[in-house]
Amino acid sequence: MVFLTILIGSEIEKRSSSTSIIFAGAQFNLVENGNAPIHYIWLHGDEKTAKLALNHHISHFPGKAFFIQNDDREIPYLSTIIDPNRIFSRRGSYLTLKKFKPYWPPGTLKKALDEIDTDRIQFLEKIMPTQNGVLISVHNNSHGYNVKYEIKNSRKTSIKKKQNPRDFILCTNEADYEKLAVGPYNVVFQDTVKDRDDGSLSWESLRRNVRYVNIETRLGYLAKQKKMLEFVGRMLN
Repeated sequence: MVFLTILIGSEIEKRSSSTSIIFAGAQFNLVENGNAPIHYIWLHGDEKTAKLALNHHISHFPGKAFFIQNDDREIPYLSTIIDPNRIFSRRGSYLTLKKFKPYWPPGTLKKALDEIDTDRIQFLEKIMPTQNGVLISVHNNSHGYNVKYEIKNSRKTSIKKKQNPRDFILCTNEADYEKLAVGPYNVVFQDTVKDRDDGSLSWESLRRNVRYVNIETRLGYLAKQKKMLEFVGRMLN
């Protein structure tokens, strides 16, 4: 079940609030600045640069930012752990539950999946932007993952020779892609849902026809991620 509590603060010339939401046992804090239909989310607790970049960004630009309260990539769930960015579909939830706990007593795996399904519906109602809004996710990589891994799933790409391939932007809306592709960063456009999705938020956003953007940078490159966040926010606002 998703629980919601609200703490309200104020700043000169702008309104901010802090909200706590629970999804699959993980707490997400919401920081709100103004009423812009731009939502941001930080999902992996070990990707600290993304957290710092988003925390800085939401203090200077309008929107809503959701921060997971966890120090590791996976979150505790029941008697196992799960990847919070692999539970946005039932198939993804099944795979991540089985990955970290291959054997489940009869009936318990289905019960866990049903609980996550219920939580997911309520959580997505909170994080998804209003019509014509955009959901922006921030991630870091530290093990070689780069834009080349996404090219095969992309319908359009804009790869810059002077940009590190581990720093890139992924988007699911073609109009957004055209705006972002003229900038200095690597950009890929993906608008086809996989038949066997991995449970990530990007595919769920695409199924819902929600504009989604992922800003991916190398872990530790804070200035770079701040600039990319500002660029995306300015171009898509």
